[in-house]
Amino acid sequence: MNEEFNFEEYQNEIHRTGKTMLSIGVIMLLSCPFIMAYVTGSTIEWPAFFKAIVSVLIVYVPSCIVEYLIYVPLLGSGASYLTFLTGNITNLKLPCAFNSRDMAGAKVGSTENEIISTLSVATSSLVTMLVIFIGVLLLIPLTPILQNPVIKPAFDNVLPALFGALGYQYFKKSIKITVFPLSFMVLLCLIVPSMINQTSFLLIACGAIAIGLSYVFFKKGMLK
Repeated sequence: MNEEFNFEEYQNEIHRTGKTMLSIGVIMLLSCPFIMAYVTGSTIEWPAFFKAIVSVLIVYVPSCIVEYLIYVPLLGSGASYLTFLTGNITNLKLPCAFNSRDMAGAKVGSTENEIISTLSVATSSLVTMLVIFIGVLLLIPLTPILQNPVIKPAFDNVLPALFGALGYQYFKKSIKITVFPLSFMVLLCLIVPSMINQTSFLLIACGAIAIGLSYVFFKKGMLK
């Protein structure tokens, strides 16, 4: 006899497993340099170590907070644990989850979105590992092809083409809200090219602009 699906129990199990796996991942990442230093007999220069840690934390702590606040509501708990553990959020996991959700017609925050996002991110992670494994095996035979100057421009534009196609289906839903934040990002990146690599900070600014415009348009009756 089929048992009735208990979403609350499912969520509790997801959180237990996710916290355990993330804790193991963090411990492995933090212990790796110390283990390497011990095995190789190297000495850690602690002043330089802490100086480097501080410079990294200044950039990544705000970025982690922003990504957590933005991605978790969109992905749900299960997909978020998988995504933060396996990486490639913006260029693989998030588009995969969005596309799967749209195909299934699930709404953000719903039970369906939670399960579909988890399945899609899990599938994406497995496919990514398989592709990387095959790529490592074929790296040497394919090197002449990948470095061919004729097809190199195509590889340089894969991500812009991917994000452009994925982004358009969301931009077109509300052009009035999209135009100004998008124009702001493009103009800022043209004036300050280094901002291209500061995605998290741009998300804060553009998110604030989009929320502000949505509020103004809603008050004026321009949005439902």
